[in-house]
Amino acid sequence: MPKTDRAAPLTALRALLKKEELDGLIVPRSDEYLGEYVPPCAERLAWITGFTGSAGLAVILAERAAVFSDGRYITQMDDQVDGALWDRLHISDTPPKAWLSDHAPEGARIGYDPRVISQTALDALDAPGIMLVPTGFDLIDAIWTDRPAPPSAPAQVHPLEFAGESSEAKRTALAAKLAETGQDAAILADTTSIAWLLNIRGTDVPCTPVVLSYAILHADGRVDLFVNPQKITPDVRAWLGVAVTVQAPDALESALKALGGKTVRIDPAATPVWFAQVLEAAGATLVEAADPCVLPRARKNHVEQEGARAAHLRDAVAVCRFLHWLDENAATSTELDLVEQLRAFRAEAPEYREDSFDTISGAGPNGAIIHYRVTPETNRSVGTDTVYLVDSGAQYPDGTTDITRTIWTGPGEPPAEVTDAFTRVLKGNLLLGRTVFPSGTSGSALDALARYALWQGGLDFDHGTGHGVGSYLSVHEGPQRISKVPNRVSLEPGMILSNEPGYYRPGAFGIRLETLLLVTATDVGKDGRNFFAFETLTLAPFDRRLVDVRLLGPEAAEFLDSYHAQVLKKVGPLLPEDARKWLAHACSPINRK
Repeated sequence: MPKTDRAAPLTALRALLKKEELDGLIVPRSDEYLGEYVPPCAERLAWITGFTGSAGLAVILAERAAVFSDGRYITQMDDQVDGALWDRLHISDTPPKAWLSDHAPEGARIGYDPRVISQTALDALDAPGIMLVPTGFDLIDAIWTDRPAPPSAPAQVHPLEFAGESSEAKRTALAAKLAETGQDAAILADTTSIAWLLNIRGTDVPCTPVVLSYAILHADGRVDLFVNPQKITPDVRAWLGVAVTVQAPDALESALKALGGKTVRIDPAATPVWFAQVLEAAGATLVEAADPCVLPRARKNHVEQEGARAAHLRDAVAVCRFLHWLDENAATSTELDLVEQLRAFRAEAPEYREDSFDTISGAGPNGAIIHYRVTPETNRSVGTDTVYLVDSGAQYPDGTTDITRTIWTGPGEPPAEVTDAFTRVLKGNLLLGRTVFPSGTSGSALDALARYALWQGGLDFDHGTGHGVGSYLSVHEGPQRISKVPNRVSLEPGMILSNEPGYYRPGAFGIRLETLLLVTATDVGKDGRNFFAFETLTLAPFDRRLVDVRLLGPEAAEFLDSYHAQVLKKVGPLLPEDARKWLAHACSPINRK
């Protein structure tokens, strides 16, 4: 729907608001499962505003409306959202709560669908002088006449050769912890937690192999799974076992009411507020705590770690073939051409399932848009003497990948300002990747290492340094992260995180260098202390044409040469002859540019 057609849905929604005696409506990006990706039938924010970013929220009043997102999507929001109909706002500079206080009338009744927003998100919108009112149905759905059907593909077994631990063992361990703390049950609304706990996967949303479902984990290890029964094939039903009861989604409310009088664990940040409202009305005692699956899911077991190594080696073959191809074809390619070519190389592996997120393929100024997503309208020719950024990943049954490389397309020499910024970003990536740290260290304690060289040049970047990554699950997984934002979660062996410092000059170029790191135990600790280190899983060369050797320094150069030697040793034998020769040159020692 082009911008010029966006007035009609707003008019229809405002008529419905009047009928429901509401002064406004909150429309989050999230769906009923609060996941990063949503199926087409749940793209409510995109349908009403035109904004397709993965983080955002809209507020519609009788005479005014606003859409909010963070710094990653401001440019995209300005491109997609009609400024004549909507205020387009940075969510940090103008929080929705403040906007509501300024523009909603005193005593306004602002509606929200309690099934698509968490308690944490709702609390952030509770402005003085307004009343947040849960609606009995989703008002967007009521006016969305051509809304797509819900996904219906069957669930899939995730076998032990990839999972490494049975669902029974996982359920038993988590149930014991619930019992120890006097909790009778835990609500699971995160589809990645359910997929991990039950060792199932699905195709219900793009890029993340989950089954849209809810679950109740009981303190005796039983699980009630609420999912469209047609998605559970006989093989999956047998795989789940007798301790897992499959019920239709419309049985969920009565199951929650049956927990009245019991103590129920609920994650206020990861569960729609509707659950708490139903449970409290039924007389349950709620314990607000993190989803019990989150931390054990983050600690990859031995099988998952080996799977991650295999997936990254397989992915490296595709990425290195692409980088070789790019060197020969950049001048005549567009950003979309490169997205398709990289996907084609990955798809040659029979294990490839899908991309783990929409590839960011940005040439020149488009690379400066942190979460740029190329479209036919924005598609740019890459050409010569251009800084090209490509951030991509894939889903394989044994692991999830995510890699970013920044390339100079030549044939001329890159500008000094580009090599300076690139080298500082590279130094940050290398320094973080070779860090040894004591147990109990959080990612926020390490974040400055990735920024140090940039800071010394008066530069920085406005996103986190690293996010957790799942095992054939979400490419953005918590609770661990590396960021300026304080985080109390300690990094532990088995956790996988990204290492992705960057630098972005709006209107000119963007630089980001990303590898995935596996936290491992070491024997360097003294005086009884345990120390951990990072193993770099990603295997692809950095562009030596963009390195200022003097600025890089001998210590970082030695580490870079060592990393490139590993890339050549592991990936080289798996490449065709022409790509192998290219890789040998790309991985040659840095002082022999």
